[in-house]
Amino acid sequence: MYRQGDVLIVPVAAAAVPKALVDAPSVARDPRGRLVLALGEVTGHAHAVQGPGRLIRESGATGPMLLHLPEGGRVVHEEHAAIGLPKGWYRVVRQREYVPGSVRIVAD
Repeated sequence: MYRQGDVLIVPVAAAAVPKALVDAPSVARDPRGRLVLALGEVTGHAHAVQGPGRLIRESGATGPMLLHLPEGGRVVHEEHAAIGLPKGWYRVVRQREYVPGSVRIVAD
């Protein structure tokens, strides 16, 4: 497992990735060509992956995502050290917090 700030990245065996998700369209890259895992609402900084790969949103705008890195990659952020990831599939989960009456994604 890997963690960078409020983003958790968990390796997933390729055999465990449902076929429907393998064939699902990728989330669009930002204007800088990055796959953005989480965008800081306060700072505008981003946890992002550069280079070859695909990011697939599993369910809804705040649901978990799958990241496929056929050649490996690096997760970068302006305020954190970069994290190298070996090639493979990963589940990307945003940290959540409880507020009275609901659960929400942590604001960065």
